Amino acid sequence: MTTTAPTAARSFWTFWAATTTSNTGSAVTKIALPLTAVLVLDAGPFETGLLAAASYLAWIVIGLPAGAVVQRWPLRGTQIGTDLVRAAAIVSVPLAWWTGHLTLAQLFAVALTLNFAEVLFFSASTTFITSVVPRDQLTSRNSLMSGTHAVTELGGPSLGGLVVQLVGAAPALLLDAASYVASAVLLRTLPERRQPGDDDPTPLRRRIAVGWRFVTGHPVLAPCTWWACVVNTVCGAQLALFTIYLVRELQAPAAVVGLLLATEGVGALLAAAATPWLVRRFGSARVVLFDGLVGFAGALLIPAGAGHWGWLCFAAGNLLFAASVVPGSVVTRTYRQVASPPELLSRVMGTVRFVSWGCIPLGGLIAGAVAETAGTRAVLLGSAFVMLAGPAILAASPVRRLRNLEDYATPQPVAP
Repeated sequence: MTTTAPTAARSFWTFWAATTTSNTGSAVTKIALPLTAVLVLDAGPFETGLLAAASYLAWIVIGLPAGAVVQRWPLRGTQIGTDLVRAAAIVSVPLAWWTGHLTLAQLFAVALTLNFAEVLFFSASTTFITSVVPRDQLTSRNSLMSGTHAVTELGGPSLGGLVVQLVGAAPALLLDAASYVASAVLLRTLPERRQPGDDDPTPLRRRIAVGWRFVTGHPVLAPCTWWACVVNTVCGAQLALFTIYLVRELQAPAAVVGLLLATEGVGALLAAAATPWLVRRFGSARVVLFDGLVGFAGALLIPAGAGHWGWLCFAAGNLLFAASVVPGSVVTRTYRQVASPPELLSRVMGTVRFVSWGCIPLGGLIAGAVAETAGTRAVLLGSAFVMLAGPAILAASPVRRLRNLEDYATPQPVAP
């Protein structure tokens, strides 16, 4: 589909506004949902680990076929539908709390529903930006999206912690429900789009297999995917334990928990703003190669202190860790967009998310189970050393010889 520049720009900014609105609400849920489990239902480390796993389990269950399935669906309709499903799921939590029927099982079910809808939303929207942004602007636009997401990660938890402090954890979730409805309204104004290859008659299993072979057999995409697996395993452990660590180990009240978690947004925002300069100065391959070392330092600092000193260590470490993740995420996502044939892009994105984001629930489950006996501080400390596997994987691949990831000649996909 050919799109004029003004129309493409309007479409991009409308999509950006919808995404920003829903991401702000999701950032509130990121703190309000686990706080509901800990403060309202007295959940322990294993329960918070299960909740974290449920929030990402759909990437394992449907992440792989989602790209191939959604490729045949209308993009706008899929995004609007998943927004409305997420709004309904979120509303059920404060309703159950008001009637006295809220349980951990419901929180797990809501987290699963949100994640399943998120997977489909991501798969539907993953090729949208490439349809309205010229190839030479993808890095800057992806950095803008990451930077905006960082702003929501900065403001959302702070807002969420304050709202939880004022009205309680369960009612705070209504902000997220409203954000999904607003996102759906904005998306409704966009023209409908379909992805390249949406009429491909190839059976689903073979379509999935082509995307899988392209990613896992690619000398650059594959190690970048394994790097992402390492980072997301650590992120899963942090997601499972941060709230309970701050509440139980550091005795932080809800408002302070929100502020401390918001430091992730500060680090991500600074890194997103710096990423285009870093790529120009050092090259995208070198950026992702050294990201893990910075992440290791940040993760090591997170559990280093106690009391108010612990708050400071957590804030500094969380900021540094987040700042390490964003540049690598931006450059690898951009590389997937330019290195993948258009008809394979949604399947490539779905495959990468299936593999890498599937490590988040795995990391959360392991961290929650081990923390029951070893303690949250010890598990967070141990997870820092896992980060070192990322640079090791990239150093053993062709990435170590490249300045930019795009310098590698992309092989052609294997025909189904």
